[in-house]
Amino acid sequence: MAGSGVGAGGLARDYAAARREAEILAGGTGDLAQRALAYHHLFRHSGGHHAFPLLAAHGALWARGYFAWGARAGAALSLGALHRPALRRARLAGLAGFAEAFRAINRRVFVEVYASYRFTLAHGERAGAEAHVDPVLLDALNRCHHAGRRMTALGPDERAHLFETFFRWEQRMVVAPAVAAAAAGFAWEPVRRLALRPAIRFAYMPRRDTLHFADFADTDERIEKGLRAFALAEAAGWSTVEARLSRYGALPAGFFAAAGTAFHATRARLVAAEAGSVPQPA
Repeated sequence: MAGSGVGAGGLARDYAAARREAEILAGGTGDLAQRALAYHHLFRHSGGHHAFPLLAAHGALWARGYFAWGARAGAALSLGALHRPALRRARLAGLAGFAEAFRAINRRVFVEVYASYRFTLAHGERAGAEAHVDPVLLDALNRCHHAGRRMTALGPDERAHLFETFFRWEQRMVVAPAVAAAAAGFAWEPVRRLALRPAIRFAYMPRRDTLHFADFADTDERIEKGLRAFALAEAAGWSTVEARLSRYGALPAGFFAAAGTAFHATRARLVAAEAGSVPQPA
């Protein structure tokens, strides 16, 4: 493909188009279930080789419930300042801003995952692709696409390599600076400490394997826990991990029977809506 004649300008346009589609599909920061649907599509499209999107779908749907719980817990804890309404409003606003920062991180990660997959699927082997996708990610994603084109399966070690490569990259390049900024900007200290010590249990995890965080702002701990989540998924089996997405109660009824149709219908609707919102020249 490297010599097929697509120049730097064409690659730049196609990468921008892939990111634009990713931005559309990402929706607003609160559209966690919508992003989970698209994540699931990437997992299936990759033939089950690209496990990161499937675990990210679990993360998005788990976070949907966690954010709702956090809002309720914050409202209850804020009652201690009921006699100081300005302070209570400030604390609740700070909590809302903190949660919104994490939803924005979730959205940004989705854009990176979707855009890199779509772009490399079309242009991963072309000269100049590394200007748009980190070379380490490019190599791992190209291996995934090669397997899909050959209709062969990646082995467990290769699937783990792809997951770990992508996970370490997004944690250090996307998540770490954003989490640090969100944590530094949240001044309600008792609730901040509580929020940074989540107990994460995705729907495929046994209760005994709940991921208890000492400090979610610690990048090394997030990576260690994320790799543990992948190992637990391998142990559970990927068909089980996929099926357990239904347990969050956020995806439409009958989703798994027609997941491809649901994704393509959602994509068509969102892209059409976006096109309709752009003023057309007279």
